[in-house]
Amino acid sequence: MQLAAKLAVLNLGAGVLSSPDMSTQAARVREMFSSIATRYDIANHLLSCGMDVYWRRRAAEIVSAWRPPRIADVATGTGDLALALQKQLPEAEITGVDFLPEMLELAKRKGVRQTVLADAMNLPFRNGSFDCVTIAFGLRNIESWATGLAEMSRVLKTNGHLLVLEFSLPTTPILRAVYRSYLHRCLPLLGSFLTGRKNAYDYLGDSIEDFPKQ
Repeated sequence: MQLAAKLAVLNLGAGVLSSPDMSTQAARVREMFSSIATRYDIANHLLSCGMDVYWRRRAAEIVSAWRPPRIADVATGTGDLALALQKQLPEAEITGVDFLPEMLELAKRKGVRQTVLADAMNLPFRNGSFDCVTIAFGLRNIESWATGLAEMSRVLKTNGHLLVLEFSLPTTPILRAVYRSYLHRCLPLLGSFLTGRKNAYDYLGDSIEDFPKQ
């Protein structure tokens, strides 16, 4: 069983998302992902049946068609999307951004050339610094989606591209029911076995449910 994922190239002028009241979300997310950092990759690959690799590769292929010289990969985690982008665009300047030093250390070990420790809601870059901004499976984890999207828009150049890769629930009722069963029953148990942190995968299912439908 694998989760559904969608790619979106967002027009930020079309409106902003309003996040629910999650005043403690940043601390909760930081603690959870710090605790599973060393097993984050293998858990993701196994839990998605390897589809996360395909999804990131497809995202990198889309970005490569735009030929952006400078890219920021926000919520880069251990750098899988940044590495896929480096492979597709070897001449581009690609910066992996994350608020967890544990994740960035793993990203650097894997070969991400440039990393910055920063929160997606307060990016330490000048206006119009990048030709493209990407974020894979990270928008749900930002305490304020509107603030995060506004920051990504701010650091983009005029006519730049924002690519979002995110989980979503299927629209077909039967498939939606199957995915929900997987998210809330199977996924936490598998995640607990692989990482010892069931709560992180309870959170994953809940965050997918709470995220606006695409």
